[in-house]
Amino acid sequence: MSLRGEFPDEGDLVVGTVTSIRNFGAFVTLDQFENREAFIHLSEVATGWVKYIRDHIREGQKIVARVLRVDPAKSQVDLSLKRINDHQRREMIQSWKNEQRATRLLGLVAQGLKIEADATHEMFAESLVEKYGSLFGAFEAASADPKKFQKDHGKAPWIAPFLKIAGENLVPPHVGITGTLQVSDTSVHGLAHVRDALRAAELVDPEAVTVQYVGAPKYRVTVTGTQYKQVEELLKRASETALAKIKEAGGQGSFDRA
Repeated sequence: MSLRGEFPDEGDLVVGTVTSIRNFGAFVTLDQFENREAFIHLSEVATGWVKYIRDHIREGQKIVARVLRVDPAKSQVDLSLKRINDHQRREMIQSWKNEQRATRLLGLVAQGLKIEADATHEMFAESLVEKYGSLFGAFEAASADPKKFQKDHGKAPWIAPFLKIAGENLVPPHVGITGTLQVSDTSVHGLAHVRDALRAAELVDPEAVTVQYVGAPKYRVTVTGTQYKQVEELLKRASETALAKIKEAGGQGSFDRA
């Protein structure tokens, strides 16, 4: 059972495998739709005149195509190879690879629950695709911030094995969070005190923390990293260090998390 439904939508990009080539076009199975058959007419194989179709595609080739027409009543899907660019092709192949990987991970979750993989679809997988845009996106979210993921989805029995598989198999994506420091000091040396406070924030971790001028007395603090929890803690430390420094000098300040 496919999480994408039975048919693609017109305009979608799909990944398929060329199964048969004729003089008038090529037949393709759609990898993301349980190998449903689709057709590419000769005129949609490449721009310009195509003398020999095999100069452009071959049996067994993995292709990315755009869906031109869908007729569910006739179980017919027409595709085009020429109506996409190289960037779209690369992006779609990467998305397909991510989807294949997510499907394998879902199978591991199903094993942990001691159920068939298809049973996970109605139980939770379909709703995750709707929320995160893809199953792989759900695994990424679970890996990046397990506590938030669990909070968002409650205490369902599938949560624990899903988080376990995500944590064991995915490197959390690069994350960045920001906040706004407001620091001021009206004394004679106030400007130097503000500069020292902001510098102290950056010195908490020079590689991860940056401070940018927004408009006095506001300064944007940005922290980047791979572990969401660590990035949050680093932002907290940086802001608290700056506030302690400015208050120690006789100034004042506050911090707002973005």
